[in-house]
Formats: sequence, structure tokens, C-alpha cells
Amino acid sequence: MGTTGSLFGWAFGDPAREDDDSYVEGLQREAFGNARDTAKAKGVAVVAGTEVFTVLSADDSLVELDNAPGKLVVRCTVHVEGPGAEKIRAEGPMNG
Repeated sequence: MGTTGSLFGWAFGDPAREDDDSYVEGLQREAFGNARDTAKAKGVAVVAGTEVFTVLSADDSLVELDNAPGKLVVRCTVHVEGPGAEKIRAEGPMNG
């Protein structure tokens, strides 16, 4: 493996369903798909097996979620490799 970077993918859902494991797993798949699409758009590839998921809801987070659609947020962080990957960093809520 060469030099890697990292980026986020996102999915937004219904906070009333955050205890529904299959629903949250669907949001995780959506967030991972979003991360793959973002990687492709940046000309890099996701390193297999590097995905890490974080689930945030307004009820159990210090993160401000007022502007998040649905207020249940699933973030997927992945490592990426390819030309320029070392310049891509997932920081805060953005991919830089």
C-alpha cells in the first residue's frame, strides 16, 4: 500500500429508529457508498476494510445537529489511496 489519506461519507436518518439495528445498518451502507462515490470523484480508491462508522443523534451527542436532515447522522470514515491521496484528509465535518 502506498501513501494514504482519509475521507468521510454521510447518511442521514430518522432518530426515532436509531435503536433499529437493520435500519442503522442500511444507513451505514449508504454512508459507505457515499464515501466510495466521494473517493471516485477525487480520483482515489477506498482501501478495503478501513471503514469505521460513527452514529450521532441529537439526544446523545455534544455535536450540534440542528441543521442535520433528520438529526440522526451516520458517518463512515475510510482510508483512500491513489494519486494525491496523501493530500485528502477527513477533518471536522468536511473532506479537505
